[in-house]
Amino acid sequence: MKVIKLDAIDSTNDFLKGLSQTQNMENFTIVTANSQTKGKGQMGSSWQTERGKNLITSILIRDTLTSIEGIFVLNIAVALAIIGALKKYKIPHLFIKWPNDIMAENKKIAGILIENSIKENGRIDSIVGIGLNVNQTNFENLPKASSLKNHMNLDFDIESLLESIVSEIQTNVEKIRNNETEFLWKKYTANLFRKDSPTVFEDQNSIKFMGLIQRVNSDGKLEILLEDDSVKQFGIKEVTMIY
Repeated sequence: MKVIKLDAIDSTNDFLKGLSQTQNMENFTIVTANSQTKGKGQMGSSWQTERGKNLITSILIRDTLTSIEGIFVLNIAVALAIIGALKKYKIPHLFIKWPNDIMAENKKIAGILIENSIKENGRIDSIVGIGLNVNQTNFENLPKASSLKNHMNLDFDIESLLESIVSEIQTNVEKIRNNETEFLWKKYTANLFRKDSPTVFEDQNSIKFMGLIQRVNSDGKLEILLEDDSVKQFGIKEVTMIY
């Protein structure tokens, strides 16, 4: 497992992606940075971080996914890995907000961005980007963001957190390779934020409605039970949770 440590970079995902396209990189090659100027989230959203206070990392994962249909399983594996690692530090009240934000109570503490590329031989390489708010305490204009330090009133060792998360990812990736994905799906569903709790949502037309999260299907879409007892599926950015 190779670790590349950078001081500052625009995007660890872009840096690792560029390396993997020009070099024969070792599986689970890791890039970390003290500072990132162009952090990315789902669907192009941005992520800002204070220098040296958070975990900024990207991990190359290859020889795991065999088809484009299984891509969401890797999202599940990584989200569960972060939850599993943080539980070792006795972090309470952890959830996964669909599709893969990590929540402590009702505040976001981590985000995941996975970028996949299909090679000529059909192999799928994945760049797993993780941003975990660790020792940063000020989140100006981000009322729903928090950090491990805010949550626990403790400082955390960022390198130790990375080692724990990567170890958990490797364990879950092995489950994907062994076709033990049903276990991952069940665990993901059990950890979903606000599952089975009456929740207000807003659709793309700014129409608010009440519903109950039922599950996430194999396409990665969120299934919500509506007030008329029908179940509707929503893709990423097609619905927003109001909480």
